[in-house]
Amino acid sequence: MSKYTTRIEADEKYPVLLSNGNLVDSGKLEGGRHYAVWEDPWKKPCYLFALVAGDLAMSEDKFKTMSGREVTLRIYVQAKNLGKVDHAMVSLKHAMKWDEDTFGLEYDLDLFNIVAVDDFNMGAMENKSLNVFNSRLVLASPETATDMDFGRIEGVIGHEYFHNWTGNRVTCRDWFQLTLKEGLTVFRDQEFSADMNSRPVKRIEDVSRLRTSQYTEDAGPMAHPIRPESYIKMDNFYTLTVYEKGAEVVRIYRNLLGKQGFRKGIDLYFKRHDGQAVTCDDFFAAMADANGEDLSALRNWYNQAGTPRLEVTCEHNASAKTFTIHTKQSTPATPGQATKAPVLIPLTVGLLGPDGHDLPLHLQGSDAEAGTSATLRVTQEQQSFTFSDVSPRPVPSLLRGFSAPVNMEVVGQSDEDLMFLLAHDSDAFSRWEAGQRLARKLVLKLYNAAADSGKGSVEEKVSAAGEVPGTLVEGIRAVLKDESLDGTFRAAAISLPAQSELIGLIPEADPVLVHSIRSHIVKQLAAQLRPDLEAQIKKNDAPAGDAYSPDFKSVARRTLKNKALSMLATLKEPSITKDIMHRFQSATNMTDRLSALSALSNLEVPERQQALDEFYSLFKDDTLVVLKWLTQQTASNVPGNLPRVTALLDHPAFNMSNPNSCYSLFGGFFQSPVTFHAADGSGYEFLGNAILKVDKINRTVAARLVGALTNFRQFDKVRQDMIKKQLQRIKSQEGLSENVFEIASKSLE
Repeated sequence: MSKYTTRIEADEKYPVLLSNGNLVDSGKLEGGRHYAVWEDPWKKPCYLFALVAGDLAMSEDKFKTMSGREVTLRIYVQAKNLGKVDHAMVSLKHAMKWDEDTFGLEYDLDLFNIVAVDDFNMGAMENKSLNVFNSRLVLASPETATDMDFGRIEGVIGHEYFHNWTGNRVTCRDWFQLTLKEGLTVFRDQEFSADMNSRPVKRIEDVSRLRTSQYTEDAGPMAHPIRPESYIKMDNFYTLTVYEKGAEVVRIYRNLLGKQGFRKGIDLYFKRHDGQAVTCDDFFAAMADANGEDLSALRNWYNQAGTPRLEVTCEHNASAKTFTIHTKQSTPATPGQATKAPVLIPLTVGLLGPDGHDLPLHLQGSDAEAGTSATLRVTQEQQSFTFSDVSPRPVPSLLRGFSAPVNMEVVGQSDEDLMFLLAHDSDAFSRWEAGQRLARKLVLKLYNAAADSGKGSVEEKVSAAGEVPGTLVEGIRAVLKDESLDGTFRAAAISLPAQSELIGLIPEADPVLVHSIRSHIVKQLAAQLRPDLEAQIKKNDAPAGDAYSPDFKSVARRTLKNKALSMLATLKEPSITKDIMHRFQSATNMTDRLSALSALSNLEVPERQQALDEFYSLFKDDTLVVLKWLTQQTASNVPGNLPRVTALLDHPAFNMSNPNSCYSLFGGFFQSPVTFHAADGSGYEFLGNAILKVDKINRTVAARLVGALTNFRQFDKVRQDMIKKQLQRIKSQEGLSENVFEIASKSLE
């Protein structure tokens, strides 16, 4: 770690010259040149050094720190984009204030710069006082960015700023410790977004991302601990495991130690290690020492790959008035790790009485003050926890707030208990999770019925699958109409589990059949809930003339309305399609416009192409919006879509040399179960060809794309063989980058 003073000289066609720290000198030189001198008084490792030279426009603001210092904030972008940085600037100021209020961490320089450019492989980078961003994570306006874009910008702006302390002031000794800064900082940005918006909804979003993507990584050939043991290219380990699972491990500390105990640990961590390059063990020691706690079983989270399985059995003894929770944990074998030790799992639980209210908890053997929610420490392969004074039989609410990143199975949990939790649980996450469990059970039941039907085509199999039970419809209707819940939560509660999460539950799954069953259920729900969905659309339509706002209430209104609209679109009725087209054409913001386009993009109707053409005509000069247009087409599940996707490779809107362009086209493509997983293997061949082409241009992007092929063992034997063929072809390619070779070769082991 070193202190840097940087002098930059350049031609005046590069008027902006930036580096780390404070600007201490600048001026003109002979021959049409100029210079700038930057001084960073804080020691840093070389990976945090940055230099920017270019012709950029700048937006400036001020922030007064808690000690009264004034900090100048600047965001640099292309001149044409200067009107789209206001939200990023507001987000930065919110993040600075939040870090002071929550952790007592104050910014340590007089100047903070952000630079946003289109051609950047990563989302953003926390270089000391000079954060470099991909422009899609800075630029936003109501006409060009969705509510999701606004939220993501707020979160990532916060994430990179929070690195000033968790990553910069205290940094990593080596790359194996990457989760030390990334897991901790993801946790911090999650908490920031939760405080800025809705905590329950943010938790649902984070857990959904973990289950749909990181759990898949944990179950695949690239599975690795949050602290990897080896790598060929470190680029390949900027993974969801290191980031998202790493954040869940940090959350485990908070769940075990409580908010105050966690803050004590953070304070000691900075007291001991400010200005140092340290390890995950140093963070662990600070947390344990600050609280006088034995956290030794938590170490296994750092060293073991895979998602732990937690089996829970509940037993009520009416005569003794006790309720016992029996736990059994295990972690599946992963590449290079056949045997796993138990991990420390904080299991947060509550017990609901017959009236739906939480019961006071009295845990035997504990002196802790009785409350209505308790966090049990599961540290052994098998354990039991008994509560006293429990009568009559309660309904257990388990893993509240998703207190640990595990796959939990509740043995003997009935649909009636799940419906009760969906209706009454005071923990918002558990209430949502009850609905998700009901939905997962239904999908698996109908999928198995379809697969075992003996029918030929996918359509015939789906027709034999069965119907959605009326009890589930009524449960969803109750949530949909519950005005005490915000719209974003209700939209999440009536949504089915994601395709990738469902595939992880089915051995050798047929991904097209999974998609078809899922669509079959959504269509039935839409038909039976149609009056309720139409009522929510009408109720949540913005009054004419209302200006767009990304505030939480407005976002919640739009989210529920557009969720209802997307469900109704599955009915494929001309009147509904006409209404969606009208909404697309009359939309006053990108959220509503793109939601309507998304609904149309999966329908085989003339309005689909009309809407796509109109969208492109409106936004063809806006690079970031055109990326959305590419994804809408490649992610579509309309039959016979591959020729349309292939044609986009030659469209002027697509640029294979641009990372965003590749992620939008190819990333959208492998989100389409129908096209990507086509029975003839054409989708796999298309992606294989794309990976080999991109690898010659940008190995980092190519390595991310090949990740879509790594979990082939989840699928049926025929698809496994077709994907392996592509991986073998990629692996044997002459001149292949180490980035792609590492992933392809490990996938085939």
